[in-house]
Amino acid sequence: MALQETITSGITQAMKAKDEVRLRVLRSLKAKLLEKEVSVRQGGEATLSEEQVIEVLAKAAKQRKESIAQFTTGGREDLVKNEEIELAIIEEFLPAMMRDDEVRAKVQEKIAALGATSMAEMGKVMGSLMGELKGKADGSLISKLVKEELS
Repeated sequence: MALQETITSGITQAMKAKDEVRLRVLRSLKAKLLEKEVSVRQGGEATLSEEQVIEVLAKAAKQRKESIAQFTTGGREDLVKNEEIELAIIEEFLPAMMRDDEVRAKVQEKIAALGATSMAEMGKVMGSLMGELKGKADGSLISKLVKEELS
């Protein structure tokens, strides 16, 4: 079943189970997906590829993570808990992310393949890695590891 269809069936299940939090999160994801469909539509109808759906979900997850960090800094534990619950629901639909050691190995491979030796070449390494690891690893983690390996 396609990811978008899985989210739609999750909405139905949440309604039947009267799970208001899950229903709200899934409806917001569906709205974001519809927004993305409209933005890529050219002339007629558009359907999103799995990569585009994952991109939308990853963006929603990233927003939740940023909110958690801000609310934690602000001492708003009540809001942190809500965001963590929403993040957990979103992550159910995302593919498993690569572990840090796997990402580090990819970074080292790419640096060796490109022959990068200094921070001046970070952009070249990052550009190549982001295309390859999109949706599989967090961009901030990739950036951090590239910096560590090049410095």
